[in-house]
Amino acid sequence: MTDRTASAEDDQSEFSRFITGLGRGVAGALFFALPMLMTMEMWYLGFYMARERLLLLFILNIPLLVVLAHRIGFEKTVSWRDAARDAVVAYGIGILTSIIVLAALGLLRGDMSASELIGKIALQSVPASIGAMLGRSQLGNEDDDTEEKATPYHSELFLMGVGALFLSLNIAPTDEMMVLAYKMTIWHALVVSLLSIALMHGLVYAVSFIGGHELSPETPWWHAFVRFTLPGYVVALAVSVLALWIFERLGDSSAIEIMVSVIVLGFPSALGAAGARLIL
Repeated sequence: MTDRTASAEDDQSEFSRFITGLGRGVAGALFFALPMLMTMEMWYLGFYMARERLLLLFILNIPLLVVLAHRIGFEKTVSWRDAARDAVVAYGIGILTSIIVLAALGLLRGDMSASELIGKIALQSVPASIGAMLGRSQLGNEDDDTEEKATPYHSELFLMGVGALFLSLNIAPTDEMMVLAYKMTIWHALVVSLLSIALMHGLVYAVSFIGGHELSPETPWWHAFVRFTLPGYVVALAVSVLALWIFERLGDSSAIEIMVSVIVLGFPSALGAAGARLIL
């Protein structure tokens, strides 16, 4: 009888933690994705952007969520099956949150075509689902399991890519980003690139944020710069290219214009990549 009672209590405790995780997921989806849910360019992109690119973004988000779930899921995952379950839950939260917020703002109406409705929801559900997964990491409390997992090098780069993608999703669809790119010269782009790298390195190693990385006295200063910061910036630029292509921001631009646009978007992407190393 005692074993059965203990088992029931464990099941109830596990269910309670899962429900708490769902609540944090909803809060995370709102906190992290609300700016995009209330951005005009994102509303229109869901209507007119190429459906194959929207589908690609939707599909690419699935393995991203699975890996994130394995690291910071709604519950402590011990297998990739558990991580896949958490990823599905996060995507569901992202879709549901997008529907509720867009409908409440009058952006989903009965006279819209199915293509427009699905496009708006699908586009917004990507950042909302990432926000739902991040909510568990950022909105937890000190009593939660705080055991740190050793992060392999390739996982560090992947997490930087996640952070870069999340911030680039905020900026890439906006017209202001393209206006900045057209106004800048090559010299401006060079300064922005150097500033991005410096801030990316400084946020993680120099300013002692919680989650930052300390360099041991035996480690030369350039080791982390060459091993993490520069590859991380390359990842941020690659993510910027992908975001600009998906949101059809490259068009018939010249090589110079594309390079400047990538560097402009690479600025917030680099900060997002650095932030991911601090919080994930």
